[in-house]
Amino acid sequence: MGTPALFSPLTVRGLTLKNRIVLSPMCQYQAEEGHITDWHVAHHGHFSMTGLGLAFVEASGVTRNGRITYGCTGIWDDSHIAGMKKIVDMYHARGTMCGIQIGHAGRRASCERPWQGAGSIERDDGPEAAWQIIGPSAIPEREGYPVPHVLTKSEIADLVTAFEDAARRSLKAGFDVIEVHGAHGYLLHSFFSPISNQRTDEYGGSRQARMRLPLEVASAVRAICPDDMPVFYRASCVDGLQGGLVIEDAVALARELKTVGIDVLDCSSGGMAGPATLSKNRITPGYMVPYAETIRRDAGIATMAVGAIIHARQAEDIIASGKADLIAIAREMMADANWPYHAAQALGVDNPHAVLPEQYAFYLERRAAVLDRNA
Repeated sequence: MGTPALFSPLTVRGLTLKNRIVLSPMCQYQAEEGHITDWHVAHHGHFSMTGLGLAFVEASGVTRNGRITYGCTGIWDDSHIAGMKKIVDMYHARGTMCGIQIGHAGRRASCERPWQGAGSIERDDGPEAAWQIIGPSAIPEREGYPVPHVLTKSEIADLVTAFEDAARRSLKAGFDVIEVHGAHGYLLHSFFSPISNQRTDEYGGSRQARMRLPLEVASAVRAICPDDMPVFYRASCVDGLQGGLVIEDAVALARELKTVGIDVLDCSSGGMAGPATLSKNRITPGYMVPYAETIRRDAGIATMAVGAIIHARQAEDIIASGKADLIAIAREMMADANWPYHAAQALGVDNPHAVLPEQYAFYLERRAAVLDRNA
């Protein structure tokens, strides 16, 4: 039957992925001052054996105050490089490419961990005291939440430099892909969304002005990376709130991002009124795939689809029908860490066992040849 589209290779610039299955960045909130811990080694070691084409390390702060929580990983200091490199090396040893997502939480920083409520930290002292949050305008995320410090132009320039420095450290750690986080209510998204950006200078007002900082950061990161290295950008394609971003805004941003050298748009949504991943709204499998399809078609840029992609045939249809170039899964990989192997079986890959490392494939292939499942 040939190779399913999901298991076909994809080349982006000088990088070839062996299949279209990507592990989404999953914040684990287990870092210590931004440093990788044993938890991350176990977490990624687990997924490095599953046959993914690409795996992302979680959102990592480009500054100390750019973290979401005290448990978030960071890439603001050279001391973070060694831990990140350990993760990269694990994936490379098993034939999977590895990326990092870099970002600044903006007005959604200084928060508790999700299982502690994910609200703003209210402590003024102690080892995990609240810190000053920042944003484009003095508009809190929600009523009763802290009001962000309004960034000056010189502070904006400093943040662009922080993204550049984070990209340099990411290169030293050996990452194959860098993704700029511009979604989920974090700093770059907050500059783009008219809900949170009411500036009257060149960084606010019109849609073109509101996308200025996202484009400056994307351009700066692209300039740091080698020509043969892909750079992704994660965007919230819609805010889902009155007066917020709609899909036409995301298409316009994607076109501009393509002109500055972004290769893949990672198409998510929401986050302007609270953590997108903790929303209590009902979702259906593949509910965000139409965003990836629209942007791929209308902006002419490669896309990565996300959002409750659960079943192998669902994923195959997304790729085979041209709705997206990659699919990214997170919680389904938590539920089934061997999802790529099971997808290969479901889609009739000639030798599905070969998706796994040979130390696993050898035994599973031998068992399949002799096991009578009908006995």
